[in-house]
Parts: sequence; C-alpha cells; structure tokens
Amino acid sequence: MIIRFVAVTLLGWMLGFAWFAILLPQPLDGRQTDAIVVLTGGAGRIDRGLALLKEGAAKRMLISGVDRSVRPAELAAQYDAPQRLFRCCITLGREAIDTRSNAIETAHWLERRDYKAVRLITTDWHMRRAALELRQALPGRVTLVYDAVPSRPSLTMLAREYNKYLLRRAAALIGI
Repeated sequence: MIIRFVAVTLLGWMLGFAWFAILLPQPLDGRQTDAIVVLTGGAGRIDRGLALLKEGAAKRMLISGVDRSVRPAELAAQYDAPQRLFRCCITLGREAIDTRSNAIETAHWLERRDYKAVRLITTDWHMRRAALELRQALPGRVTLVYDAVPSRPSLTMLAREYNKYLLRRAAALIGI
C-alpha cells in the first residue's frame, strides 16, 4: 500500500514536472494594459518592460525588487533609456526581497493607482510561481496577463522552481 502511494505520487510529480518544463509560458503580444510590472532578478526582464513602455503598451511600470542603492539615472544609463521615462512613468519598488514580497509590493502599488489590467514580466521558468503569488495578493477585479521572457533554464533550475511552485500551491491550499 505504501509502495503504491509512493509510486503514484512520484508519477504525479514526474507528469507535472514534464508539463511545467515543456510548456513554459511565452512572450505576449503588444496588447494594451494599464500597467507593467517587472520582477528583477533575470536577464531581459527590464529590457522587455522598457521596450513595451516605449511602444505605449502601458501607461506606467513598476520594477519590483530594486536594490535601495540603485538610482533611476543609473538604470536609465544602464538600459539606454531616457531619464524622462523614469521620471514620468517608472516606479522603482525597493521593498521586495523575494517572489512573495514582489507580489505584496505590486498589489500595494496597483491598489494606490486603481489599475484594472497589469502585464507581469518575469522569466519563463519563474512565471507560474510569480503569477500564483501575485494572484493571491491582488484583488479579483485586476486582470493579470503573463509576458514571459524566454530563457534556457537547466534541468536543475526547472526542478528547483517546480518544487517551489508545488510548495507554494500547497501552502495556498491550506491558507498560508
């Protein structure tokens, strides 16, 4: 009986992992949203957000998880973006230190602005867990669209992220 339970659990984990690894979220088209939220921590995320903001895909952008020592002018120079874009349209979120606090910081930022639709930008392997955290923190009236930055994650990275995702889903089910 125990062996059967372990076998079924392992098979379920393997099938779920195959789904997780093979069907990674993809980039989104340039559709309009009220805001863009970029989670720091991966290559191409801020570049993607800035490109969309310049194209007019959103009015404002939050970059969540920015180190307290980073200044807008430094980011503008690093990403070759006009400083006026940072002054008018970009908020640097400095409170988040992990995915869960990214979601809390984002929810507070969105509540103050009463936005209805937000585009979440993060790396493809990170999108499902980030979206799960953000959905838990956001009010139901906010539409969340996923815009994944493609990457080439290792099998180890995918397995680690999948396990984190499963743990957060389990925690959400029991109310944590």
